[in-house]
Amino acid sequence: MAVVKASDQDFQDQLKQHDRVVVKYFANWCGMCKMFAPKYKRLSEEEEHGDVLFLDVNAEESPEARKMAGVSNLPYLAAFKNGELVEGSPSNKEEYLRKLIAATEA
Repeated sequence: MAVVKASDQDFQDQLKQHDRVVVKYFANWCGMCKMFAPKYKRLSEEEEHGDVLFLDVNAEESPEARKMAGVSNLPYLAAFKNGELVEGSPSNKEEYLRKLIAATEA
């Protein structure tokens, strides 16, 4: 599945429509966010993650979505299961993203 851009206007709807969601919060000025983007996209396209929605949220333009995950630093990764936050942390590590994806299975 491709990475879907979301904002405050549609973030809640995306969480309601999908049981398993991972989110990458970013800012346009964030160099680490830009460096992590290709890894995030690659994982979103892996077949075993076909039932996970991968969202990209601009943290500066979406304060409500940012508050829902408690974003404290960028890039910030978060996992939601059935609309509820499971876990989130500032990270640009593929291993942590894989851990978040697994956390949505439980």
